[in-house]
Amino acid sequence: MLTTIQALIIIAILAAGTAITRFLPFVFFPNALSAPRYVHYLGKMLPTAAISMLVVYCLRYIELTAAPHGLPEIIAIIAVAALHIWRKNTLLSIAAGTAIYMLLVQFVF
Repeated sequence: MLTTIQALIIIAILAAGTAITRFLPFVFFPNALSAPRYVHYLGKMLPTAAISMLVVYCLRYIELTAAPHGLPEIIAIIAVAALHIWRKNTLLSIAAGTAIYMLLVQFVF
């Protein structure tokens, strides 16, 4: 069990680490146009890579050979994709997909 002081120290270190990683690119590249090409490339590709890894992580334990055969996940993925194509709102897509999945798991499957 952590003491209050230990918890506050951990929170301060995490906050400082987060702030440093957020502000460091602006220190190194004050003008966005001066950043190297690979930094622009990473800025374009990393969000897609991160989301792809999260999808794989979330779907890793689906049992396709046992009921419900991944149906709640498949339905939620289709809902997220359809909502995102229709509304182009990431927050709405993720929130609705999560709600649909939870409703399916709790009340249907």
